[in-house]
Amino acid sequence: MESLINYLLQFGQLNQQQADLISRKTTFLELKKDEYFSEAGKTPKRIAFILEGILRVCYYNSKGDEITKYFIEEHNFAVDINSYNQKIPSSEYVQAVSTCKLLIFTTEAWEELSSTIIPWDGIIAKITERALIEKVNKLSPMLSEDATSKYLAFLEKFPALANKVPLSYLASYLGITQSSLSRIRRSIR
Repeated sequence: MESLINYLLQFGQLNQQQADLISRKTTFLELKKDEYFSEAGKTPKRIAFILEGILRVCYYNSKGDEITKYFIEEHNFAVDINSYNQKIPSSEYVQAVSTCKLLIFTTEAWEELSSTIIPWDGIIAKITERALIEKVNKLSPMLSEDATSKYLAFLEKFPALANKVPLSYLASYLGITQSSLSRIRRSIR
């Protein structure tokens, strides 16, 4: 719980009473590897804060291929924000890459925090803005680089993830085949 409060405090001020209320509004959830936090076709009704583990956001393209959009590491929020805010079914899956320990906010709890804690919406807006900037910064270079450059950039930005994520997920994220990724990894050792 302390990691959640410390994370929130990076984006705004909270007093002890507000921090206690936030703590009371969460529940703990452990997801095993490969379990889904949310699924395509369903409207998200909860938001997770990752205490431990890695989640991935993925979807199926028109050919039926599974595509990894991005990974979410610990000490970050996880939700399909567009679907959640608009209350529409998601087109993405959020899946545990490893065993994950999560703090869960229901929609009702989230809305209560918004109506009770004056700085809440401002804090969440700053978190959302930072997450969107990070997402753009992760994806933009990936569009123009060759496969080796993409992999090297991934290693530079996410050194801890490289050995924690299955090769198939990493290859999908990089937009290359698993065999190409294996060749690249062998060539740079």
